[in-house]
Amino acid sequence: MVVAPGTRIGVYQIQLRLGAGGMGEVYRAHDTKLGRDVAIKILPDEFADDPERVARFQREAQVLAALNHPHIAQLYGFQEGPTDAGHHVRALVMEFVDGSTLADRIVHGPLPMNEALPMARQIADALHAAHDKGITHRDLKPANIALTLDGHVKVLDFGLAKPAGKNEGSSVSESPTITSPAMMTNVGTILGTAAYMSPEQAKGRAADKRSDVWAFGCVLYEMLTGSRAFASDNVQETLALVLTKEPVWLALPSEVPPVVRTLLEGCLAKDPRKRVADISVAEFLLAERNAGLLSGQASIGRSLTRRERLAWAAGLAAAASVAAALAGIHLFEPVVDVPSLRFSVAPPTDESVLAGGVNGGAVSPDGRRVVLPVAPRAGGPVRLAIRAFDTDSFQELPGTDGANSPFWAPDSRFIGFLAEGKLKRIDVAGGPPQVVCDASGLGGGTWNRESVIVFSGGSGPLFRVDADGGMPTPLTKLDGKRHETAHRHPWFLPDGRHFLYAATATSTDTTVYVGSLDQEMKVPVVQSDTGAIFAEGYLLFVRQDTLLAQPFDPSSLKTSGEPAVVAQNISNTRNTATASFSAADKGVLSYWAISHMPTQLAWVDRTGTVLETVGQPSDQTGLELSPDGERVALSIYDSSRHTRDIWLHDFARGVRTRVSFTAGDGWTSSWSANGDRIAFSARRTGLLDLYRKATNGGGAEEELGKEVGNNRYVTSWSTALNVLLYHTGRSRSETGNDIWSLPMSGDPTPRPFLQASANEQYGKFSPDGRWVAFTSDESGREEVYVVPFPGPGGRSLISTEGGTSPRWRQDGSEIFYLKRGTLMAAAVNGQGSVFQAGTVARLFEASFRTEGYQGYGTGSVYDVAPDGQRFLINVGATVEPAQTPITIVTNWTSLLRADY
Repeated sequence: MVVAPGTRIGVYQIQLRLGAGGMGEVYRAHDTKLGRDVAIKILPDEFADDPERVARFQREAQVLAALNHPHIAQLYGFQEGPTDAGHHVRALVMEFVDGSTLADRIVHGPLPMNEALPMARQIADALHAAHDKGITHRDLKPANIALTLDGHVKVLDFGLAKPAGKNEGSSVSESPTITSPAMMTNVGTILGTAAYMSPEQAKGRAADKRSDVWAFGCVLYEMLTGSRAFASDNVQETLALVLTKEPVWLALPSEVPPVVRTLLEGCLAKDPRKRVADISVAEFLLAERNAGLLSGQASIGRSLTRRERLAWAAGLAAAASVAAALAGIHLFEPVVDVPSLRFSVAPPTDESVLAGGVNGGAVSPDGRRVVLPVAPRAGGPVRLAIRAFDTDSFQELPGTDGANSPFWAPDSRFIGFLAEGKLKRIDVAGGPPQVVCDASGLGGGTWNRESVIVFSGGSGPLFRVDADGGMPTPLTKLDGKRHETAHRHPWFLPDGRHFLYAATATSTDTTVYVGSLDQEMKVPVVQSDTGAIFAEGYLLFVRQDTLLAQPFDPSSLKTSGEPAVVAQNISNTRNTATASFSAADKGVLSYWAISHMPTQLAWVDRTGTVLETVGQPSDQTGLELSPDGERVALSIYDSSRHTRDIWLHDFARGVRTRVSFTAGDGWTSSWSANGDRIAFSARRTGLLDLYRKATNGGGAEEELGKEVGNNRYVTSWSTALNVLLYHTGRSRSETGNDIWSLPMSGDPTPRPFLQASANEQYGKFSPDGRWVAFTSDESGREEVYVVPFPGPGGRSLISTEGGTSPRWRQDGSEIFYLKRGTLMAAAVNGQGSVFQAGTVARLFEASFRTEGYQGYGTGSVYDVAPDGQRFLINVGATVEPAQTPITIVTNWTSLLRADY
């Protein structure tokens, strides 16, 4: 029944309908006798003959009559009888609250602390008053909390309230009500507003005042974050969250006082025996007398008398005891199945993460934000961007063009980074960057609470510098006996004086040491492919794409136990300036994982039409056809060993044969003239070195010498000259990537072939060995050039508007290359003394797998058949590392598995 405006119920004249709940419709009415507005709740006609509903309605009147509190809407009376239209009604006449509800307020976002905490205190006061009368509300939620125009709280709708001593019923009339049509369900008698129901209510069990404590925690959480602690699109999923998941504690603003955070954790303990037992705890902690505790300030503005000081000390001691008791709920009683939350953070669709300096997405020490270097996909400068975990948007930091390798100050306010040959810092709250010191490179940085920054220059030792700026001074020394080339990835331990760092060496694997600001020391702690960090009592480090955690005592500087697996398929740019994981003090971990997704080899013609597929899909790259075109060498990822090996695929037989067996990744390769041997790049002792092996599988690997401090990537083996081309990484060279030649017979001394200030890569011999096609970024972008071998001579530009991964047709009449996913063909003539470059034609576009996969350098994604009419290509739905989201994990220690 809907009561029309103007209808009179006794002395009350209906003005307008305010809304409806599970137990009745609420109207605004005017008391014509006393001249005041009231709220009238009318029991609907369909319930008039339901004894249980009527009893419950009458009980609400009795409950409200027993309550007289400034923060509970007052009952004025119970009205039963006919309206002036002749309808018989039962109605509660209550105080009319002129204002909005808390739900209306939260729609506009979280409440500031100075509003939320006083409101929460008033709600706790109201519940305390009800509980003192033996009354449990059982349906507390923002929609049942009114806000007066002068900012006070009024708790409404005690329609589900249960007086003490009344048995919990299982009938519909004893169940909470759903007030939103979207929340309607058919799950028995569990009909409450699910997002605020305690676990015991969700299970259909008896509810007592601890259920109100739970609902209070849900309401306070929502006030502070603007979002529900347990939210889903349907009741079943919401109840599942209530029963199994923790709220997203990271969503709480950083200014929330620790005592309030602890209070929330105590209110939302799933086991009622471990929950805050009485709402008076919240009332006490949120009291105005504890303003210092709530603000985190220890001082008091005026001089106090001895009595006042004693009272203040007693209050703080009591509050501290309560907070300690709440903490003890979690510290001294086992908590079952505390969940770990995992989510991804990706840049906007028009931007990508900068793979070379991502640092795993450096998580702020307070565990609430992550900073990433991002770049527009359409082109433009790299900038730092911050994503707060309680938002969906990124905040770009102006003035950080070209930034790389960001790291946080311990107060989560400043970020250090490298740009323009300088170590800089920037205030995330605003303002331009400030130069700290010169830094030619950056292999990671760390910042302590005494404003000391320890950083790596990319190669060489670590340096220290004052965060406010100054002259950096060397802090560590390279060990010549170990052939150390760089100290990287510093990470301060909790005392702020000792720090972890990784020592990269060519003779052994990377070792993580502990150093000190105060004395010369170098204590080895663990072997790692990159560096290590310390969090939650563990060292975190990577071996063979697996993120491991091992217990570590920062006092004794000793590890214990065995490493346990945290995550796999971690981006692992070994011995470089980047790290792929970070952690905060709050149990928050970030890492940058690579999805090892399968790709498919296929033969296509010059139009890109697929002629046939080759082999089964796998994580494969580094295609290199044999001189006769009957086999192809591949680098294939082995998920069981977390490493890559060189395999040969025979087209006629459809069989693949593994060539490299030693632990350590194998990447690029090239064939000898008659196809009986293969040269390849593989990691055996920390860096990519060169090896040679018979293609029939017989004999051992032959090492082709070492180069201190650089990875070496095989790119071409001249069938005419028996000379190998490879290019190096840029970790020690001021000239970037360089191309070297290595005679495969006679004097095996490597010789620099192309060594300039730009990056020269992907050198490919012409069939007659007289020319070399390669890529260089000397123009500001990668282009394909040709130069004579062994030189000297000028270079000819082959590509237009960008190009990479050159390949020769076997008769030397064409050079093929990739231009942003499109295969191009350039007509060339190298028969004379002067090289001639002709027209360039577009052949076809394909979803080529990304080159330079996972930070290891080359890995060709296509090759050309000897006749130049067919192409073997590597395509498929791969995830590019630069686009892969950063994974964020909370409570990561619950993931540990000792199975490495």
